[in-house]
Amino acid sequence: MPSPRYRRLWKWLRPGLHVKRWIVTLILGFILLLVAVEVILLDLLKTQHVDLIATPAWMLALGVPRALWVVSGAFVGVLMIVVSIVKLNQSLLSPFIEGKATDVAHELLAHHTRKGGPKIVAIGGGTGLSTLLRGLKEHSSNITAIVTVADDGGSSGRLRKELGVLPPGDFRQCIAALAEDESLTTALFQYRFSAGDSLKGHAFGNLFIVAMAGVTGNFETALLESGKVLSIRGRILPSTLQDVTLCADLRGEREVTRTVGESEIGHSTLPIERVYLDPDAPAAYPEAVRAILDADLILAGPGSLFTSVMPNLLVPGIADALRHSRAPKMYVANVATQLGETVGYDVHDHMAAIERHVGKGVFNYMLVNSNTSPLLPPDYTIKILVPDGERPDYELVRADVIDVNKPWRHDSKKLGRAVMNFVEGRRVPRTFENFNAMPAPATR
Repeated sequence: MPSPRYRRLWKWLRPGLHVKRWIVTLILGFILLLVAVEVILLDLLKTQHVDLIATPAWMLALGVPRALWVVSGAFVGVLMIVVSIVKLNQSLLSPFIEGKATDVAHELLAHHTRKGGPKIVAIGGGTGLSTLLRGLKEHSSNITAIVTVADDGGSSGRLRKELGVLPPGDFRQCIAALAEDESLTTALFQYRFSAGDSLKGHAFGNLFIVAMAGVTGNFETALLESGKVLSIRGRILPSTLQDVTLCADLRGEREVTRTVGESEIGHSTLPIERVYLDPDAPAAYPEAVRAILDADLILAGPGSLFTSVMPNLLVPGIADALRHSRAPKMYVANVATQLGETVGYDVHDHMAAIERHVGKGVFNYMLVNSNTSPLLPPDYTIKILVPDGERPDYELVRADVIDVNKPWRHDSKKLGRAVMNFVEGRRVPRTFENFNAMPAPATR
C-alpha cells in the first residue's frame, strides 16, 4: 500500500487540476530556450565541435536563416515560460482569491511587508481601540490587542451575568477590526438582533465567542479560534482572566460618592476623581505581560479614558510590565472631550489622570491631533482638544488624525499612518534584558 507521502504526490497527477499542462509547457519552454542559448554560445565561441542542432531541412528549403530560427526559438521558449508561470499561479491561487479582483503580486508584497512589521501592543477597549487596530493592520501583522474585561453593559453585561463569562463585546469589535477582509463575514459578526425576547440586543459575534468558549473549554482559546474564522492580522488577549468590576469615586459638591459598574460610570454627571477594580489586584494574563515585554511599540488608547483604557492599567501586572518595557510607550489622546468622563479636560489632563492612578513615567510619548480646523456646533458640550504647551515628563507627537466627517473621532487610516511614521522615525531597538527581571506572571 502506498505511503501517505506518495498518495499526496499522486493527487497532483489527477485530471482536472489544470496544473500538469502548464508544468509540461514550462519544461518545454525551458528546453527550447536552453537549446537556443546553447546554439548561440557555440557560434559565439567558434567551437570546432559539430553543431548539436542543425538547421531543419524544411527551413533550408525555405531559405530561413539560421539566426532567425534560433532567435525565434528563444522567443517562443520565453513566451511559453511566462505563460505557464502565469497560468500556474492562476490555477494554484484561484481557490483562495476567486471572486476577488486583486493583484496577486501586490497582495504578496503587502503580506510580507506586514509580516515583517513592528511588534505593536495596543491597550484599551471599545470603539477607540478598534479604530486604532483598523488602521494598524494595514502596516503590520504583528499586533497584539490587550483588552479590558470590565464591560458590564448591553449584550456583554447580560452574557456576563447569565453565563459567568468574560464580557465578549470589546473582543468582538477588535476581531472585526483586525479581520483580513471586512466584508460580509465581519458584518455578520457585528450583526445585532433586533427582535426576540432572549436574542434582542445581542450581537451575533458575542454569542459566537461565548459558544466557542463552551466548545473549546476556555475564553482564551475561544478568542483564538474566533480570530481564525475572520483571518485576523494579529492576536487579541484579555488583560486579566479574573471577573473584575470597575468602581469609581465621584466628586460631588459636598461629598465623594461611589459608583459601581463600567456602564454606570460612563453615564455619570459628576466629575470622576478616581477609578479602581474590585478585586483591586487581579492577576495579569501571562501572555499579555509577555507581549508587552517583547513589543517594539506600546500604545494605550484612544477611547474612554476611565472605562476603556484605565481598567487595563489598573491590573498590577500590566502596569509593572509597562514600567519594565524598554519599548517606546505612547498614550493616544482622544481628539475631543467625552461626556460623563472628561468634560473640561485638556490634553495634559488626560495624562495627569493616568499618572494619578498608576504613577509617573509609564508613558513617555503622547500622540495628539494637530488638525484643529474642524469646528463643532457652539451648543455641543464636548470640545475638540487643542495640544497646548509641552511637559518635561513626556513628549508630544503631533499629527493630523481627525476624522473630518466626525471631528470628535479619529480617522483609522490617518491614525495608523501617524503611528507608523513615529515607528520609522524613532524606533528604539528591542531588548530582552528586563524580561527575566520581571517576576513570573501569576497563572490561573
